[in-house]
Amino acid sequence: MPSVVGLLEQHEVAARRRVEGLREEADRIQAEQIANQLRSLLREYYPAALEAFVAWTNGLCRPEARELLKAAPTPSRAARLTRTQLQAAFKRAGRKRGIGAEADRVRDVFRADFAHQPLLVENALGKQMLALLIQLEAACTASDQLAEAVEEAFPQHPDAEILLSFPGLGIQLAARILAEIGDDRTRFADARGLKAYAGASPITRASGKKSSITRRWVKNDRLNHTGYLWAFASLRASAGANAHYRRRREHGDWHAAAQRNLFNRMIGQLYHCLQHRQLFDEHAAFPTELAAAA
Repeated sequence: MPSVVGLLEQHEVAARRRVEGLREEADRIQAEQIANQLRSLLREYYPAALEAFVAWTNGLCRPEARELLKAAPTPSRAARLTRTQLQAAFKRAGRKRGIGAEADRVRDVFRADFAHQPLLVENALGKQMLALLIQLEAACTASDQLAEAVEEAFPQHPDAEILLSFPGLGIQLAARILAEIGDDRTRFADARGLKAYAGASPITRASGKKSSITRRWVKNDRLNHTGYLWAFASLRASAGANAHYRRRREHGDWHAAAQRNLFNRMIGQLYHCLQHRQLFDEHAAFPTELAAAA
């Protein structure tokens, strides 16, 4: 299904840029980079905005935050916003619930005592902020549209059902994994090859009577990062995965090492399921852990 795979590859290009944080000041600058610049600028002259947005996931990338900044690009104007104006901004951002309570909360923050720049400086920085906000708006819109397209296209892929049967994998994470490993099932000779490619399996080095076990430095960083997110999400979604992680911690692994070991286990199971066209089975995947937990 070339169109689906092509769309997933486009999604992964965007995901790669977000993860790697490319430093180019160009039209392709990513939402996260612009948000960081915007956050730095707001910290300089508009700390009330950062305080108001800290309660929201994704902060400055939220539509509510962008609408409020457009309505009040300076703290002086923000302090004059009425409850009705704040509610209108939330509605323009697409918010449906809790508008009144959020409007009251934000109004209280905007009217609290914060350090201020001189009015002329504040207005100049407000114009600079609006220029950054235009870039952020475009980047967030493109990212959201691409994510929506993946939500529609990914379930059509023949491997989607298998990937989504794994605990901790939603459409976006599953799409990123598929975009990295591809849908050519002859690409990796065995599960060990895929584990090494993902950086999930350790390297054992031996010389004479000495040996050492270290994590891999040469790997697919994008797949490795996705695997870290996957392992973290699976802790709540799977009792077996959680028990496996806890057992590794009890044996002395640090958090990152225990999650890497869990990712190693999960991606090996994914390889098996894709090769044999099977869905994830919790009891087959973690028989020892589930028995111990029982």
